[in-house]
Amino acid sequence: MTRVMAHRGASMVATENTLPAFRLARELGADWVELDARLSLDGVVVVHHDAHLSDGRMLAELSSEDLPGSVPSLAEVLEECEGMGVNIEIKNLPTDPDYDADHAVVDAVAGLVQAYLGPERAIVSSFNMDSVDRLHRVDPSIPCAWLFFEMTDPASVVARAVAHEMTAIHPFDALVDAALVRRAHNAGLLLNVWTVDDPERMAALVEMGVDGICTNVPDIARAVVDR
Repeated sequence: MTRVMAHRGASMVATENTLPAFRLARELGADWVELDARLSLDGVVVVHHDAHLSDGRMLAELSSEDLPGSVPSLAEVLEECEGMGVNIEIKNLPTDPDYDADHAVVDAVAGLVQAYLGPERAIVSSFNMDSVDRLHRVDPSIPCAWLFFEMTDPASVVARAVAHEMTAIHPFDALVDAALVRRAHNAGLLLNVWTVDDPERMAALVEMGVDGICTNVPDIARAVVDR
């Protein structure tokens, strides 16, 4: 069964990466939620997509107590997501203004996963393979996934994910076809695709056998998957 993953919560009808968005995702039938994790100045993992707030202040330069109430801690979100799986995307690319070569956010996320979810309800993903490699070293029991939005050679992508002991690959929707799904599954990898809001495309992906669809409209995805 393809899992419905609510992208930053039910972000089409609620402000993304907020507690109401994650709460609504459950109400709309999501199996999992997807969210973005960054580190505040005082080492608290917070849930926010961009390195900066809308007023220009950078999260990494602010203590968690100085953040707006709309920016929750990961701990608060995980409490809100009781009963759902959580796909935690580590935001820590070398090109990010808050990049941390020591990957402290990874260590903090690993502890929170074990405290609130356990490996069976979590997957930690990143565009930065170094980040997921770090997580695998810190706690190999937590499933990891490699995010990517470009691909020239499907075989190389799958081989790299296997070599780095990933549980899954998370490709951009435009890259996904039945051949990639088969190749991933034959290599023992799950494939979760992002971000898909069109119901006809969702139906095609379900037919291909993708393991998860990350979407801004979990209610529509729920109806498609359950058909």
